[in-house]
Amino acid sequence: MNVTLTTPGFILRPPQLGDAEPMALYLNDFAVTGNLARVPFPYHLSDAQAWLRTLLPTQPAEDTNFVIELPGEGAVGTVGFHMGQLGPGIGYWLGQPFWGRGIMSAAVRTTIGWFFATSRQDTLLSGVFHFNAASLAIQTRLGFTETGRSNLLCLARGAEVEHIDTKLTREDFRQMQNSLLLSEGAENRHLEGQKNEVS
Repeated sequence: MNVTLTTPGFILRPPQLGDAEPMALYLNDFAVTGNLARVPFPYHLSDAQAWLRTLLPTQPAEDTNFVIELPGEGAVGTVGFHMGQLGPGIGYWLGQPFWGRGIMSAAVRTTIGWFFATSRQDTLLSGVFHFNAASLAIQTRLGFTETGRSNLLCLARGAEVEHIDTKLTREDFRQMQNSLLLSEGAENRHLEGQKNEVS
């Protein structure tokens, strides 16, 4: 689908051929690709160009990809959905210079909200390699639950790696969204109270 989503700090938009250079820059980093299943390392400009050419604007929600575009930085990562044998899944990555800013959490949360609003699917699959605690924390916060362990080929490592399999239901995401909104509202009220005390 050809859709753009807006957040307070960045946009999520359809990938373009012009994204190949920044994608090659950030994915030619083993700290990134070593956490991904289907991305080789080293990662070349030709790899990015080949992947971008496979994408079509007519693809359904279950096979839609978004580029994370930061103001002044351009493309710094992606979030994408793909239809597998067991159902739709989500995958994502972010360039290492942008870690630790909450960008990935916001991007995944926004795109999942769009997915459940657009698709009739009630369950979304994902998972992380066993050492990727940061990604697992994002999924847990959004309502994903662990369904088991498997061995999954990591192209960058050239080996099968233990994988924590996860899933998210539409209802679990809705409940987690409500919980997050309530906690964010309480935090905002607390900050507003502190501001009034100071002024």
